[in-house]
Amino acid sequence: MTPIFKFEGIYTPVVTPYHDDGSPNWEALAEVIDFLIDKGVHGLISGGSTGENYAQTVAERVETARFTKERIKGRVPLVVGTGAMLTGDSIALATAARDMGADAILLASPPYSVPTDRENALNALAIDKAADLPVMLYNYPHRTGTMMGEEFLDRVGRNRNFCGIKESSGDINRVHLLARDYPHIALGCGMDDQALEFFAWGAPFWVCGGSNFLPEEHVALYEACVIEGNFAKGRRIMSALMPLMRVLEQGGKFIQTIKYGVTLNGFDAGAMRPPLKGLNKDDKRALEQVVRVLKKTIADIRAEG
Repeated sequence: MTPIFKFEGIYTPVVTPYHDDGSPNWEALAEVIDFLIDKGVHGLISGGSTGENYAQTVAERVETARFTKERIKGRVPLVVGTGAMLTGDSIALATAARDMGADAILLASPPYSVPTDRENALNALAIDKAADLPVMLYNYPHRTGTMMGEEFLDRVGRNRNFCGIKESSGDINRVHLLARDYPHIALGCGMDDQALEFFAWGAPFWVCGGSNFLPEEHVALYEACVIEGNFAKGRRIMSALMPLMRVLEQGGKFIQTIKYGVTLNGFDAGAMRPPLKGLNKDDKRALEQVVRVLKKTIADIRAEG
């Protein structure tokens, strides 16, 4: 089965900068978008959890996606997130993605309801029907409560639109299953500390929140493994990135850490919407130290060729 779209490279789930009153900071978002594209990421995702979609209305998510699409100006593909509790909300987001000319949609299982594989597949197919765009599935059972199992994959995999999956289960056996039994659905890394393993199993893309503020370093790993096929170099880059992965994953402060990382690059990412709060001084200091070391280390590795 020939895919209708090829997900390749580094896809950044873009943060949503806010003013102090909680309204979107469009100027800062425009600056972040331009920065990411200038630094070589291969695609942008609007309305992912890193963009705080759970704290936005459907109308706000559509407005943010439309702004992102207009700012991209065709330079890289745009994927619009459709994850929501209500199928109707997901369909509204999918329809809006189609109407604004998005390149693909990101489709997760509806959280909390815990559908069966059959129910989940029928839900996904209904959302796909509304968009009729390439679909990047998003398997994140720790957030949604639902694993996209084999029955689900068999059902949706018959449709050519389902041509990629961001696998965030953390189970390396899932990587083996997807690579071996579902080669028509492109495997994408959604578990940052397993990026090297994903690339070794042929994954052509990586959706990584950390690329919001370290795009070049994430692109470096992709290029070493996928473009150059140099896994010795890739292991060195991954080793340099691992302290970042630990900082991002420890203490449940993933989005807070990423937004602070964006501010380190001079962009006003602002605070998170409730219920999340910003990092404390110790967390900020830890991130600053990790970023300083890994930037130098990876720059040295890249300079060696």
